[in-house]
Order: sequence, then C-alpha cells, then structure tokens
Amino acid sequence: MSKENSRLTSEWQTWLVENLALGVTHEEALQTLTGAGVAEDVAREEMAGVLAHPYYQAALRLGRRYGWLESVMDTYSALHRQAGGHQTLERREGLSPEEFFSRYYFGHRPVVLRGFMEDWPARERWSLAYMAEVAGDVEVEVQTGRNANPDHSPEFEKHRSKMRFRDYLRMIETGGETNDYYMVPRNENWAREGFRALREDVRAPRGIIDAELRPDMLTLLLGPAGTVTPLHHDNMNVLLGQVMGRKHVKLIPSFQRHLMYPRYGTFSQVDAAKPDPERFPLYTEADVVEAVLEPGELVFIPVGWWHWVRALDVSATVTFHHFLVPKGNTYLPTPL
Repeated sequence: MSKENSRLTSEWQTWLVENLALGVTHEEALQTLTGAGVAEDVAREEMAGVLAHPYYQAALRLGRRYGWLESVMDTYSALHRQAGGHQTLERREGLSPEEFFSRYYFGHRPVVLRGFMEDWPARERWSLAYMAEVAGDVEVEVQTGRNANPDHSPEFEKHRSKMRFRDYLRMIETGGETNDYYMVPRNENWAREGFRALREDVRAPRGIIDAELRPDMLTLLLGPAGTVTPLHHDNMNVLLGQVMGRKHVKLIPSFQRHLMYPRYGTFSQVDAAKPDPERFPLYTEADVVEAVLEPGELVFIPVGWWHWVRALDVSATVTFHHFLVPKGNTYLPTPL
C-alpha cells in the first residue's frame, strides 16, 4: 500500500512497518493500532498492505540475514543477567586504576566512582556566583528553545544561541526547573580563554584520565534543575564528573540496541522517563540500571551504552574521554 493511499498517519505507518519487521506479532500490532483509535478494519487493511508490499518483503529478507547478530546480542544479555549486571549500577570507592580498567573499561561495565574528586578545587569553589565572578563576561553558546522541539538534541543546530555567561547564569538562577535551555558539550565554551580559571579548578581522575587536560580534552554541562538528556548512546567511552547538584541516570547495555528503537543514529525513540509499552514493546525487555549521581561522584559510561540523564538540581558536570590506555579511547562507528 502506498503512502498516498494509506489511511494511517506517516508516523503510524513507520511504526507498523518497523515493529512488524522487528518481530512484533500481527495480533500485538493490531491491538496497538486499535488501542490508538484506528478502526479494526482499517488496521487489518493497512497491515495486509504492508505485508504484501515488495519493499517490506525485501526489507524483511534483509533483516533476517542479520537476525543471527541479534541472537548473539541476546546471548550477551543472558550472560549479563546471570552475572547480576541487570540488577544495580555498581558504586565503588577507593578503586585502583588497575581494577577500573580490567573490570570496567575493558569489561564494558558502567560504574559510579567515589573518591576521585577530593582534590578538585571546583568541589569547594563552584557556585553560580563564583562562575559569574571569574568568567561572567565570556560569550558562550547555549542550547535554547528546547521545550518547543522534542527533537532538540539530534537537531542541535536549530537551537544554538549566544549570550554572555553572566546572563546565562542569571537564567539558571531565576528560571526555576526547566528543560528549555542547557549548556551541553556540543560547543567550544570550555576551550575559551575566559574559562581558564574554571578549567584550573578541575583535576584529571588520577591514573584513569590523561593528566594533561588540554581544553579540548574535557567539556562542561551546566543547567537548571529539570534538564533532560534523552536516551542515546555515545560513540566512545565517557567519564562524567558531578561537581554541583544531583543527576538521575539510567543506563542500558550496548548489546541491547535492537530493543532501543534507534533513530538519528545514536538516539532512541523511547522516552526513558515514561516508556510506552504499547508503542515500544521490545523496550520492556531492556535491562535498565539507574542511580542518583551525587556531587563528588563520577559515572563511567562504556562506549555504546544507552543512557538518559535528568538534573534534579542546578547542575554542573565535567566530562572526560582521554583515558590512559595504550591505544586511546575505543570508538564506535555511527550507525545508520
């Protein structure tokens, strides 16, 4: 059935084809469509049209060629659950660099680390007032107008705004809880000369991150309570250091990508705060671990692991990606 002749919206057509190709049963798809208000006869007609379409048949055959990859990923998931990795996000204090790399970095496991930020001047100094004092006149780039566009993160270019850092800090201080504006890593703020004093308040986690810490080797996330980073994965290993405020984090293994309903390469269609089991039934099989990241804690997010983050307070986070490994960080090609 052609798009022009379909009585479903474009979004529901895409949903139907994708979920049938992913293995959702005809009955489950029918129940979801009728539950969304589509008449049963229309739903059955649309489904029959999809199943008979040569494009769908070709896509289905191609998908089956790669079905064995999903079976391997499911095996990894089974081993992950047997090891208890699906139950909780580990927290470790006083972890040696040797064990961090052997158990977590090379073991492809997330972990919350304590005790690596005790020598950071930022832990004592950083506040909105201090930031305004030492860097208030620097021009910064901020992502704004996020609330009006659910796809603000993958469509970052549409939301670039420039302003004085002092003005942005005032927005954070007076604006209350909101997801409408956020300073995210996709800018060059941290490398600006005016941010030198803030950079000098940060230390590389000893034995884990390259101590050189050039401006291009770390980034700053800064925003009010309520900012949300939607469910996505990064194409490299990342270490997040929480300096101010708390953040709620959720993580899902990289080898469960076939449960994530990917789009825009690295983002998921699923709202991890309120997942819809009818629209995204495979997501219910995902192993989600979560924790509240407190000031002074770092979380290691392995390459490819899916994560969702929400700030519970005014929050400042520093990210690192230059790990002390012989061949450098491991990168994942951006998927289609």
